[in-house]
This record gives sequence, C-alpha cells and structure tokens, in this order.
Amino acid sequence: MSNSSEQITIIPPVGPLRGRVAPPGSKSITNRALLLAALASGTSRLAGALKSDDTRYMAEALRAMGVVVAEPDPTGFVVAGEGRLKPPAAPLFLGNAGTATRFLTAVAASVGGAIVVDGDAHMRKRPIRPLVEALRSLGVEIDAPSGCPPVYINGGNGFPSGRVEIDGGLSSQYVSALLMAAPLARGPVEVALVGKDIGARGYVDLTLAAMAWFGADVKMIDDSTWRVAPSGYRARDFVVEPDASAATYLWAAEILTGGAIDIGVAASDFTQPDARAFHVIRQFPHLPAVVEGSQMQDAVPTLAVLAAFNNNPVRFVGIANLRVKECDRVAAIATGLNEILPGLAREDGDDLVVASDPALAGRRLPARIDTRADHRIAMGFALAGLKISGVTILDAGCVAKTYPGYWDDLSTLGVTLERRAQREA
Repeated sequence: MSNSSEQITIIPPVGPLRGRVAPPGSKSITNRALLLAALASGTSRLAGALKSDDTRYMAEALRAMGVVVAEPDPTGFVVAGEGRLKPPAAPLFLGNAGTATRFLTAVAASVGGAIVVDGDAHMRKRPIRPLVEALRSLGVEIDAPSGCPPVYINGGNGFPSGRVEIDGGLSSQYVSALLMAAPLARGPVEVALVGKDIGARGYVDLTLAAMAWFGADVKMIDDSTWRVAPSGYRARDFVVEPDASAATYLWAAEILTGGAIDIGVAASDFTQPDARAFHVIRQFPHLPAVVEGSQMQDAVPTLAVLAAFNNNPVRFVGIANLRVKECDRVAAIATGLNEILPGLAREDGDDLVVASDPALAGRRLPARIDTRADHRIAMGFALAGLKISGVTILDAGCVAKTYPGYWDDLSTLGVTLERRAQREA
C-alpha cells in the first residue's frame, strides 16, 4: 500500500520579500491555556489561539474527559470545565504532540480512574521516563514500560501532596507538567529541580504565568523549588500571543532577502523564549561564532539554515535536547545542509557546526530535504530555498503541526512554490 503527501520546491524570489503576515498563536501557550481552562470550574474564552494538529489533539483529549470545548471562530476556544477531568472511555491518542502528552500524563494522576496516554510512532520514541519516575516517587500508580509512551496511569486516589524532585535537563515540559497538575493535589506540593540544567527554562515561566492567570497559588522558595497550594483553578478569559517560534522564520526570511515583513508584533513584546533569536538573526551575515541554543531550542533550525549563508562558521552549543524532539534535529539539520552542499555542516558530539558559505546564494543546488515528519525542519529549510534554486521540501504538510498556513503565508509574501504529490511505498 502507498500513501501520498505533498512535496514543495521553493523558487527563489527575484527581489526582497515585503508584506504583512500574522503568525499563528503560540502552540505552547495555547495548549497550556486549554488545559488550565479545562481544569477550572466555569467557562473560559481563549482568543488568538492556535488551531493546529498539536492543539487539536489537546482539545480532543479534553473533550474525551468530559470538558466542553467549543470553537466559535478560527482562533477561539470556549472551554467549560467542572474543576476536574473524568476518565476517558478509551486511551488518549495525542499524535506527536509533546506538550499534550507530557501535560496530560501528570494531570491524569488527578483523575479518578485508569488512563492510557499514547501517541503515534514518533511520540513512542520520545522519552517520558523522568516524568513517570517523578510521579511514581509521589505515590502515583504509573508505568511506561519502554520509557516512552504509552503511559499507564491509575489516578484513583487523586494527585498526592508532598515533595517531588524532577530532572528538567531533558525537557522543561516535565517540570511544567508537574506544576500544572499540583493545584489539583490533596495538599501542598513542592516541585524541586535536580541537576544544574533545565531545558528552555523560559517555558516554565510561561507555565507559571498561565497558572497565575487561572488562579493558582504558587510561591517560589528558591531558584529551583516551587511550593504549590491545592488551590485548583478559576475560569478566566485569556488572550494567546503570536507564536515566537513561527516568527523566527519570518524574521529570517526578511533579513535573507533584504525585505520588510510586518508580523504585527514587536520582538520585545513576546514572552516566549524563542523570541531571543530575533537579536541573533539581526546580526546576519555576522552571526556569532558560537550560538548557545539551550534557551531558544525551537529557533535553532532557523538559525542553522541562516548560518549556511553567514560570513563565518557558526557552532551551535547547548542543543543536546534537540535530539529528542519530533526527530533528532541535530542530525536532521546536519543531513539537510549536507544534502545542499557536502561538508556544509557536521555534528561534533551534541554540537552542530555550520561551515557557512555566502557564495551559496544564487546557485542551483538541487536538494531533497527529508523533514523526518518534523515541522521545524520543513519550515527552517524552506528558508534555504529563498537563496538557492532546487530546494525541495519532502512531506511538506507536516507544518500543520504548529503552522498550517506557513506555505500560504510565504506565497502571500511573493514566494513561488511548486507543489507536487509525493508518492511513498
């Protein structure tokens, strides 16, 4: 049996890209707000939200657990919750949505019954053991035999109180998951980090801000410990800011082509950590020789493709966590750049070194980019096609995970795209 998906070849524009494009709402914030609104008692209205594969999986899971989630318009949700979730009738299937999978795994411990949290073949390769072990240490009956989904949770006794330690080095989502579940506990919960590092700590700040908005009582005891009261959540209306990770592609497209793209929001107005990539992008073609990517992980594919046209080589450090994203992004970026020109990139341990060659611009270098079903690889490598002829993005539809309108937005800015069906055995 075969299936078909779309492949897209980008035709380099003959001039600067100009126009206005509004990036979609933040995936990270939308999924946090959906969950917290569902855990609140009452009706919350979310505006500016992202409608994509990842948020659809979250919304469908919440509906399966007794929450009324209406979608009155293309960027709005109306969520009516009762303060608690109910056991679903079937396993929760969450595709490759990391936020939904990690967050619901923790919250499932508050639901009075057995729950299975599962995902697609890609999600079943993404680690969740640190979160499982942390929940087990609290007394939750939970198991993930492979260390990845599926996860089996029995929350019959409710979310326990007490102190829980979590290593957030692999993913900040583990920390956020525990924090968001903690207000549902039988008593106070202390969430403490172990280890020196935490992947993308700025996303924990996003979590804490959303929790506070929905009425949670969280006190920071020190730099690595939070005390969460069993306050539950209160229904509130919420406005989701645009997605900073999506904005990075537009900022890079602007500077690569010498254009002027208005995204409707200043970089300084974002609260998401990937927005710090703006200040790196603005240095092109003189990007720093070393870029520390740990706190702007989703922007690394954008920056790495930009680095291919830089005046000097760029080493990306602090990006080991990219190996356990939707795919091994360090390997995927290196492979894609070397598909364009052999020797353009190499992996050095968990670092990525991009050789950089400004003379790439204007050349015809046919390259078929294997996205590995990863939306950020697809969107990042589309930028290479703005300067090089012959770049084809395979499985281009994977951008639906977080930015369904990406290809249409590029077209709006004047980029010509050749679309063809892609046949796979």
